[in-house]
Amino acid sequence: MVSEKQDNNNLNNFFKDEYQSLKGYVRSKIEHTTESDAEDIIQDVALRIFSRPPNAIPIKNVGGFVYNAVKNRIIDIMRTRKERITNESEVEQLWTDFTAMFYEGPTVAYSEQLKEKLKQAITALKSPYRDIILAVDFEGYTYREISEETGISPGTLMSRRHRAISLLVKHLEIEQIKK
Repeated sequence: MVSEKQDNNNLNNFFKDEYQSLKGYVRSKIEHTTESDAEDIIQDVALRIFSRPPNAIPIKNVGGFVYNAVKNRIIDIMRTRKERITNESEVEQLWTDFTAMFYEGPTVAYSEQLKEKLKQAITALKSPYRDIILAVDFEGYTYREISEETGISPGTLMSRRHRAISLLVKHLEIEQIKK
């Protein structure tokens, strides 16, 4: 019978040795994933495995157990993930709508240059700000859905989005002054 300590040592060694392979496995199973998404999934699985109760059944096949856990986590994520918009005209309309948030008055045809500057400004944001803008304004997630997935309170998420929009406005004002 394998002791709890030996189980943890086997798991530690497996994660150290197979981390890159696990990332490749996750990226091969999920379209449109980034390296950080794959790492988040692996870390989430590792946390859940290492948080098992001490009296849990020992793991006999560490590799099979971990890959199975990763596969199950990917399935969970795919069940909750909203469908991405791939239609070019829908994406373009989202950019137009988002650009309209920064200017008052009726929706007019915003220049491609303005949309491009906004895209660059969003890309330049720090990850937490960029992620909340993309999730809420482009992927259609609610604050509650994001909160349930990330564990971050809805209030913090709203605050981040507000701060991100403020940063974008400031960036666009600076760009306007440069003209």
